[in-house]
Amino acid sequence: MANLRLPGPTPVPPDVVEAMSKQMIDHRGAEFAEMLRRITANLQRAFLTKNDIFVFTSSGTGAMEAAIVNTLSPGDRVLAVTVGNFGDRFARIATAYGADVNVLKFPDGEAVDPERVRQALKDDPAVTTVLVTHNETSTGITNELGVIAPIVKGEFDKLILVDAISSLGSINLPVDAWDLDVVIAGSQKGWMCPPGLAMISFSERAWKASETAKMPRFYFSLAEAKKSFGLGQTPWTPAISLMYGLDHALQQMLAQGDMESVYAFHQKIARYTRDGLKALGLKLVATEEKYASNTVTAAYLPEGIKDEDLLNMLRDDYDIIAAEGRGLLAGRVFRIGHMGYVSTEDIDDVLAALKEALPKLGYQPAGAA
Repeated sequence: MANLRLPGPTPVPPDVVEAMSKQMIDHRGAEFAEMLRRITANLQRAFLTKNDIFVFTSSGTGAMEAAIVNTLSPGDRVLAVTVGNFGDRFARIATAYGADVNVLKFPDGEAVDPERVRQALKDDPAVTTVLVTHNETSTGITNELGVIAPIVKGEFDKLILVDAISSLGSINLPVDAWDLDVVIAGSQKGWMCPPGLAMISFSERAWKASETAKMPRFYFSLAEAKKSFGLGQTPWTPAISLMYGLDHALQQMLAQGDMESVYAFHQKIARYTRDGLKALGLKLVATEEKYASNTVTAAYLPEGIKDEDLLNMLRDDYDIIAAEGRGLLAGRVFRIGHMGYVSTEDIDDVLAALKEALPKLGYQPAGAA
């Protein structure tokens, strides 16, 4: 089996695979209702929230769209704060639905500067909503959401919509403590499940915004999701097998009573990965260690090495699947995912392969003979 070191989809543990192999059940019946309510309660524990949470059968991008269309109207002024490709995507979705989007863009490898968010909101009082990515996998950066959110909410009283697709389930994100209105996640990241499920939490402030929101919605209507949840159902046919997997994975993650051990594990293996790459003389995209992501690390390619050559060699010769750069970093970096079902042995294999592969492509790693 290949060593899948992508920032998603991530490897799925054998016990989760086994859980997903169960026979189908009636998605309008009592057994499914019990599972859906258990999943939702466990997601509230993992999100650290008492807010409503819903599970959609979609990719994480579907939940990004749901966040936008259930809270905004065409013409609403939006501040999109972005440090990479997926922050840019959030802005594009809002623009596609007719929002008036002001993009506050930061350079590759840098995190959001909270002071610039404060200044942008001072300069543009018409803004109603702020979009922000907690963890940007295209650059390997985690933003200081615990600093940004109090500015957006406490100082300016704006709605905040958070893309936490690649952080929730791996990196501490206390939704209620930080007063986050809409927060989204995706099953194929730290939750150790296949792609296909998206989770979204919705605050009372978000529900109030939805009362006047006029962007079109049907499949991603949270009003429909809430009505169906009252019956122990989803409004549309769910991916039952994936729900089996998420149900099992959540129970395993929460077996010790909280998520602290999960966060500590991801912090440790991320540092292990970064230290290993730097020991090879590779430069990380993250310009400051404190902003480096605990779920994915992006490193610049040595001069003269093409990403496709390195990635193909890792795949064909070492059975390791790493990721290419995205957005403005395409062709300039490669990325290693280390979230969910991963071990230090998996990372050791990647580092050993890089130590052998890079000289074949014309770069002598630091410390290599």
